[in-house]
Amino acid sequence: MAGRRKFLKVAGATGIAGLTGLAGCTGDGGGDGGDDTTESGGETTEESENTTESSDQLTFGDDGTIDFGISPSVPQEDLEVQYSPLEDHVGSYITENYDASSDLSVQGTIGSNYSAVIQSLGQGTLDMAETGPFAAALGVMTGNAEIILQRYGYGGWTYKSIIATPNDSDITELSDLSGKTVAFSDRLSTSGALYPLYSMSSKGDLDVGNLPEGNGSQAEFDARFAGGHVGSYTLLEQGQVDAAAMGGFVRDTKTGPTPDEWQSVATTLHEDEGLPRAPIVVSPELSDTAKTAIQQAFLEGPDSIYYGADGETDTEDDLWFSDVREASQEDYQSVIDVADELGVGTDIFG
Repeated sequence: MAGRRKFLKVAGATGIAGLTGLAGCTGDGGGDGGDDTTESGGETTEESENTTESSDQLTFGDDGTIDFGISPSVPQEDLEVQYSPLEDHVGSYITENYDASSDLSVQGTIGSNYSAVIQSLGQGTLDMAETGPFAAALGVMTGNAEIILQRYGYGGWTYKSIIATPNDSDITELSDLSGKTVAFSDRLSTSGALYPLYSMSSKGDLDVGNLPEGNGSQAEFDARFAGGHVGSYTLLEQGQVDAAAMGGFVRDTKTGPTPDEWQSVATTLHEDEGLPRAPIVVSPELSDTAKTAIQQAFLEGPDSIYYGADGETDTEDDLWFSDVREASQEDYQSVIDVADELGVGTDIFG
């Protein structure tokens, strides 16, 4: 790995790409919503009074909306029904507890990939986002994002990364992947690319070339990026690849296949444990008060914000996570260390 760019070398990010708007979810407008004007006296005018008052209000970008970036970690058709109660709560909580516009709303936006989401945060196009650990850590190191929360899901604050093969495969160890075709979920995915590549290099003694940054032309295997964890599994199921890397939740939960369906198709070749679960991040362009307001909205949210649009727990539109806690860059240092070992640099944003 000598000569590779070090992960901790900070460089500027490039432009955004691939963001698709969801239908916005408007907050309940729990503020007093009264007329901001008061009778003028002396030389004080209605216009100057309004100007002073509005300047003290929390602002999120220039559009009166909290723009919420959602990464493509689950099937996109499910995202709106899953996130709408959480978006409603954030909007109403901030209007009720902070000096903010009474018609403040939260607009969910799906990113085509992690890179698009992180760069949009850095440019102030997005105000907050849910994203993967690796993307968030890289966002912090490049000044594009700040970590404020860690999520709890599937029974823990940590999760697994796996590499799977078809049940009838003759691949029995990582070194057997030499010359094979391997699917990965996203270049900035922690469990679907970063850890699998690190394990293939350190434990399988495979040359990963300049992955996950480059095109993989120098790698000892053919890499295919599916754009999501379930997509990576699907390529394996369809027989298009010899192995597939993904988050362990694809195997262990109903995200995509059921556990029984997964077992009928795939065998776990390798597994990494203890990955810190994905964070919530905010744009560094926000004021400290605005960042705190978003953080507190999550921390003080009721359980129902995780139940999806139907308002009932243990149904198909539940969010994959069910709690949050305060977090910072320090909580994701292990991810940074793995990226540094691989020599991942900020050119991955190019």
